[in-house]
Amino acid sequence: MRTTLFSAAKIASRNLAKMSDSKRSEVLRRVAKSIVENEGDILLANRKDLARMDKNNPLYDRLQLTHQRLLDIAADMEHVADLPSPLGRITSARKLPNGIKLHRVSVPFGVIGIIYEARPNVTYDVFSLCFRSGNACVLKGGKDAEESNKCAVEIIQKVLKESRVDKGAITLMPATHEATQQILNAVGEIDLCIPRGGRRLIDFVRDNARIPVIETGAGVVHTYFDKDGDLEKGKAIIANAKMRRVSVCNALDCLLVHKDREKDLEQLLAPMRDKVTVHFNEDFGREWMSYDLSVKVVESIDEAIEHIQQYSSGHSECIITENPKAAKRFQQEVDAACVYWNVPTSFTDGAQFGLGAEIGISTQKLGPRGPMALEEITTYKWIIEGDGQLRP
Repeated sequence: MRTTLFSAAKIASRNLAKMSDSKRSEVLRRVAKSIVENEGDILLANRKDLARMDKNNPLYDRLQLTHQRLLDIAADMEHVADLPSPLGRITSARKLPNGIKLHRVSVPFGVIGIIYEARPNVTYDVFSLCFRSGNACVLKGGKDAEESNKCAVEIIQKVLKESRVDKGAITLMPATHEATQQILNAVGEIDLCIPRGGRRLIDFVRDNARIPVIETGAGVVHTYFDKDGDLEKGKAIIANAKMRRVSVCNALDCLLVHKDREKDLEQLLAPMRDKVTVHFNEDFGREWMSYDLSVKVVESIDEAIEHIQQYSSGHSECIITENPKAAKRFQQEVDAACVYWNVPTSFTDGAQFGLGAEIGISTQKLGPRGPMALEEITTYKWIIEGDGQLRP
């Protein structure tokens, strides 16, 4: 079964690479329209998944689909369809002294495997980005979102069939551990694997994969309120970073406050007083994914940076200050994929970065870093043109 599915995906990827850019965009627009038209079926499937999960589970919000979220998913897909093609870009061109011409040209990876947890929106985001960039995708979602993912893939494959496109462009694997192992061992069949989920999932994929992996990191996110921070800006930024959606990877986990502003701590936390549980001087390095927040008073910006370097997952970090020198130093010295100045970390998102959607947020340093979209899921090949030159 595995070989048949993966071989079909490989064949589909070759067909996608030959497809015209306008055709890829047209199909995505049809899928976006179909998402809106099939809202009832999608939400019904999603309710079946939600019924099996405790509402107090931090993953409940990630799992839930709503009318507005489906509209946003469709809009993001439309945006991806409208973006310039990432394929065929000449990223380097030169002529050697012997007359040989070299061009480095962007091309699809081929087949991309995605292993993810209770995030049914990922199914749509991954398909849109992979399809637009000429890649086939093999998906393995979590059991929590099984009905939602099945419904999504059925809708997408129906549009593919109507558009006379190989349905192997998207494959949904069973929500089993065996399927995960099959993807991780698909040497020669799946060209790249991207895990999306918590630390446990990401570590398992990285440690067990026999195929290339781009690591998308769990978010242990900090905000440092500097001695020169603006109180009103700080209150709004901290509340937005923490409370917009507590279960997502860019949500605030730890607030650091300069000792000179400790007197303002109560006001900084005031917008969250009735919802957030504050943990003073404890649970550092923890991704809460809940209405919990670690808080620490630090002696200086030096201590804030040292604390972040020790506990950060390299995802998103923020400084709130009116001092440009402090901000520039923080942004230079803090080692993370996204480093903010007077802007909440909730903006770490492919759509918010103008990328249409995201296939994940990479915290590694080799290859893509931060929100990954079309450009980050292409590779390149060298095109060499000569006229009979021989190497001496």
